[in-house]
Amino acid sequence: MSECAHDCSSCGENCPSRQNPADFREQPHQLSHVKKVIGIVSGKGGVGKSLVTSMLAVLLHRRNYTTAIMDADLTGPSIPKAFGLHQKAVGNETAIYPVRSKTGIDIISVNLLLENERDPVIWRGPVIAGMVKQFWTDVVWENVDFLFVDMPPGTGDVPLTVFQTMPVDGIIVVTSPQELVSLIVEKAVRMANMMNIPILGLVENMSYIKCPDCGKEIPLFGGDTGRIAQEYGIPLLARLPIEPALSKAVDNGAVESFEGDWMDYAGNAVEQLLKK
Repeated sequence: MSECAHDCSSCGENCPSRQNPADFREQPHQLSHVKKVIGIVSGKGGVGKSLVTSMLAVLLHRRNYTTAIMDADLTGPSIPKAFGLHQKAVGNETAIYPVRSKTGIDIISVNLLLENERDPVIWRGPVIAGMVKQFWTDVVWENVDFLFVDMPPGTGDVPLTVFQTMPVDGIIVVTSPQELVSLIVEKAVRMANMMNIPILGLVENMSYIKCPDCGKEIPLFGGDTGRIAQEYGIPLLARLPIEPALSKAVDNGAVESFEGDWMDYAGNAVEQLLKK
């Protein structure tokens, strides 16, 4: 048999690399201690992935867990804005320290490292993936129960890097109820299955708007996230409404003040990871 070129399509069943695939996992910083890593993913942008990430971190923190957020969407970082953070992360020769929010949630984002937070990140894929890897290896995540990773949309370099280098305990897929989005969500679900990453469930954002007069829930889009959930045997954990008060809180950097029980079941699914 010819020497293995790590292309499994050209090697035999007895190839050692096929039997023992390479482990690309990186060790966290020596001062870090993270119990569970949760990835928040989406098939496309603009569906509210950063909102769901923020709300989950706040919800679990309210339940007396230590939570943290890694903003891995380097070209579209939204987490600092949601929490009203503008100060810079600090570090030394051996470590980077995340910025702590008003209520005590540790956060790292490229916006907290740039000299000017409004500057665009114009980097090629490998550089972006390398920075995300450093968010795991160089940042001190101290005594964290749940580290939520807000990933960029799609199935490209960064999700692949996170899945391969970090011990992801589960992912939550965020979508909106549009048929086109639903088709793209299936790609994210299939990627997670191919990478053997457990899918905790789906969160449907912009599901409806509530009539201010009669309280009736009015769906604005025609898609059916429930169909995908049923097809793949994945629970639908939450349906978030279009809620002006929540949008205003995020825009004002006050996501930690949101009120509502929309994410309770999603929070339960995450919480169960520590109880298994």
